[in-house]
Amino acid sequence: MEFNVKKLASDAGVFFSRAMQFTEEKLGQAEKTELDAHFENLLARADCTKNWTEKILRQTEVLLQPNPSARVEEFLYEKLDRKVPSRVTNGELLAQYMTEAANDFGPGTPYGKTLIKVGETQRRLGAAEREFIRSASISFLTPLRNFLEGDWRTISKERRILQNRRLDLDACKARLKKAKAAEAKAALWSDEVEKAEHELRLTQTEFDRQAEVTRLLLEGISSTHVNHLRCLHEFVESQTNYYAQCYQFMLDLQKQLGGSKGEIFSGTFVGNAESTSPAAATSSPAAAAATLPAVPTIPVVPTIVGVPNTVAEGVLNPNEVKPPASGTRRARVLYDYEAADSTELALLADEMITVYSLPGMDPDWLIGERGNQKGKVPVTYLELLS
Repeated sequence: MEFNVKKLASDAGVFFSRAMQFTEEKLGQAEKTELDAHFENLLARADCTKNWTEKILRQTEVLLQPNPSARVEEFLYEKLDRKVPSRVTNGELLAQYMTEAANDFGPGTPYGKTLIKVGETQRRLGAAEREFIRSASISFLTPLRNFLEGDWRTISKERRILQNRRLDLDACKARLKKAKAAEAKAALWSDEVEKAEHELRLTQTEFDRQAEVTRLLLEGISSTHVNHLRCLHEFVESQTNYYAQCYQFMLDLQKQLGGSKGEIFSGTFVGNAESTSPAAATSSPAAAAATLPAVPTIPVVPTIVGVPNTVAEGVLNPNEVKPPASGTRRARVLYDYEAADSTELALLADEMITVYSLPGMDPDWLIGERGNQKGKVPVTYLELLS
């Protein structure tokens, strides 16, 4: 009990001495031992590394998980040392909705079939996103967190110890200075000078030892940069593979939808899958990413013999339009449609009309004929019959 009381009193005295020294330094009433320029540069570099690592870590977390509530939940699970529950990605959830909608609308209908195809691609995109998040977390986020929660905490602890050693050293210097000033006035103070010099030698030794330990840790920041550089390369590789997979999935979907469009519209459209889809996909995701088009091409509509240019320009004169020799189809109207202008044909639900396409037309529209009446009609209002 007596030992504990003495230790507490000693600790309180040291704390008070450091506080006094720190306060006097701030007020300009005491001298401060300055570190050399190399050491100061190491400290500045370490602080810069810590600050930017925190910012990069936080923003990468936002990139991988934009939902702030989900990030907080994952953080709590990590702090409680519990496994983070599996979370459905947005793509997988969209795929589920599309599949359920297709089952309600009828999986055999054109819309239902397309919903199923798009939903399956969304599911694959969601799975690829999940794998990218997992890979990026392991190869990039974890090393950054380990630095901040491990190496940086050690550096911060040793820096605090060094700061205390410096305050002790400067306090001893101040006491020695006062003792020498008193000695000049009375020889009786010679013992105090000797005691102050002894304390100064001890504190100087402790300060030098702690400065060396801290310096070695600070110089280790260079190896931290090397490690983070390797992790950054792995992060870029994961991201490249992810986007290459997404591109490949969308190429496959585009081909499937191009084929479906050909079935629905009997191949009468200009600009089908063969003319609008990119070249055949390469064998690997990385190679597919390398073939991404840099600038989208704008299709040029040629002048068709016998077809007025006003059709290609989106302006239709029903009197100038003639049906093609082949490619006309019968269609049943699904809903009432009110014509917006004289170039369109008003529709009544359940009536039968003849439809066909012309080169250069918007694929969302067809030419519809009912007796002597003729005009553009929207494809979504029709059920095309074979």
